[in-house]
Amino acid sequence: MKPLGGREVSMVEMVEKFRTAIADELPAATTLRHRLHADPRVSGDEADTADDVVRALDAGPAAHVAGTGRVLRIGGDGPAVVLRAELDALPIVERTGAPYASRTSAMHACGHDVHLAALVAVCRAAARIGVETPISALLQPREESAPSGAADVVREGVLDGAIAVIGAHVQPRLPQCVVSAAPGPVNAAADEFEITIEGRGGHAGYPHTARDPVLALCQSVVSLQQIVSRRFDPVHGAVCSVGQVRAGSAPNVIPRTASARGTVRVMGDADRPVMARLLQEIVEHTASAHGCIGRVTVEEVEPPLINDPPLAAQAARRLGGMGIPVDTVFRSFGADDFSYYGEVTRSLMLFVGTASTAAPDAPGLHDSRFLPGDFLIGRVAEAYLAGYLAACDTHV
Repeated sequence: MKPLGGREVSMVEMVEKFRTAIADELPAATTLRHRLHADPRVSGDEADTADDVVRALDAGPAAHVAGTGRVLRIGGDGPAVVLRAELDALPIVERTGAPYASRTSAMHACGHDVHLAALVAVCRAAARIGVETPISALLQPREESAPSGAADVVREGVLDGAIAVIGAHVQPRLPQCVVSAAPGPVNAAADEFEITIEGRGGHAGYPHTARDPVLALCQSVVSLQQIVSRRFDPVHGAVCSVGQVRAGSAPNVIPRTASARGTVRVMGDADRPVMARLLQEIVEHTASAHGCIGRVTVEEVEPPLINDPPLAAQAARRLGGMGIPVDTVFRSFGADDFSYYGEVTRSLMLFVGTASTAAPDAPGLHDSRFLPGDFLIGRVAEAYLAGYLAACDTHV
């Protein structure tokens, strides 16, 4: 039994009243979503977005965190459950054709506008009905870029004493409106690498007098694709992707250097140095075989995102009790700086499916055409609610 508005009620009644209050908030939350989507802010420039969301929360003043972020409390005293939503958009020109499409060269192509609107709906509903366990609304900056906003939130002690931290994220690889509450690793660690090949420049008509770093780099990139299939334990799983290649200044000149950048992703911290070593071996030896010198630098960016197993299990039970279809196995090699929170407190990331079609070319995250429907604001809000309840249920 928990108090609701000053009287004792059953847990079932409390949950239903909470869901009804959330539903009442959805029209205003949808308006907020459209406003945020039309006027997005990229990482490090989110102050206007944060201020707009704080006004919509209407829960009093907010403390600044991690530069442009905000945190504010809903409810009484004591330890709180932290609900996190991301503030930043991506530097992408939108191509959705929506009436509320971005008016700038940035876009909420990762669903952060939906998360923010859902968080507002949950927090306003909690304030209306009264809750025993406080909520701390964390509006986090810089999820999409380094330095990580989440790492700064941790360093500033925002999570000290928290019962748990809950996140929710739209996911086009899950069926529409299904919510995933999987235990253990659910997102990969993401590290960035840079390859530099140094050769000897020369005339394109006399390649035998040069040592071609472009050829060595191309062969290195091809060879890197064999790490996962031939050098890494397939039970563990890994991804190695090269996203940038740079070389040369003219078509008839063999340059002296060539370089490439990419990411490597694994599900366990212990595998990160293994991948770094394999990268180094392949690039150095491939470059040497072409008469060049190869170097690799690897920067650790984000740890793996690991869901607290008891928290995930209880959230799945709560979702099922609300009649929401639940997935407990989904994992992805995407990355999210939410992973830093799990290093200091119990954490749970819930994924909310957006896929209405199995078409392989359907727009996904970070696509200029990606546009989750407004109705998903309610499902994301229910995911936050399930995580909040699970945190309260499992708090000792």
